[in-house]
Amino acid sequence: MTAFDFHRFLLNDLPATFLFEVAARVLIAYIIVFIFLKVSGRRGIKQLSLFELVVILTLGSASGDVTFYDDVPVLPVLMVFVILLLLYRTTTFLIARSVRFSKWIQGEVVTLIVDGLYELKSLDGLNISEDEFFMEMRQQGVEHLGQVRLALIELDGQLSIYFYADEDVIPGLSVLPPPHRQDFTLIRESGLYACTHCGQTAELMGGSSHTCPRCKAEKWAKALSSVRNH
Repeated sequence: MTAFDFHRFLLNDLPATFLFEVAARVLIAYIIVFIFLKVSGRRGIKQLSLFELVVILTLGSASGDVTFYDDVPVLPVLMVFVILLLLYRTTTFLIARSVRFSKWIQGEVVTLIVDGLYELKSLDGLNISEDEFFMEMRQQGVEHLGQVRLALIELDGQLSIYFYADEDVIPGLSVLPPPHRQDFTLIRESGLYACTHCGQTAELMGGSSHTCPRCKAEKWAKALSSVRNH
């Protein structure tokens, strides 16, 4: 192999028409990665929008190959950057011009909790575990859902929480992990309990099992009514 062989450096014996194949490959990769991320959910993206993450992943793959392998020509990789830039510009243009397209690409803000209760449609439609929401709420000082007036999942996956004033806190479902919260299917002692699925509270009689009137679940935890530590 001869160093600085410009023919190998630019196309490596590939025909110039291969650049059109590169454009098709980039478009296919863009669509496949986007659909995968769209279907799998947007959590974990954080500060990036969905299509921005698609661009970064595709660019990372293309630039990584040309960096490490001597048989990967440069011009096709440059074509990758050009096509991705065009796709990015087209996507941002359509987002700015079409509300419907913008919602499809970026999604919508999801209402997770209202007045200390889970929104059932939102909860059942999200591809994410309850433990992750509980972890984020604990990190923001939440001990139980009765402290939360409104909780939203933003476009970047972050959780925004709006709290009740201390005097307005209502009994709610504990968000503490299993070592600090015991769940029951058979209620042993009468008292105020919260459904572990939707957060609905109810006075339950001991010695029997109970079905949640709101979501039909059968697992309960003792409701908490403590205020937040400021």
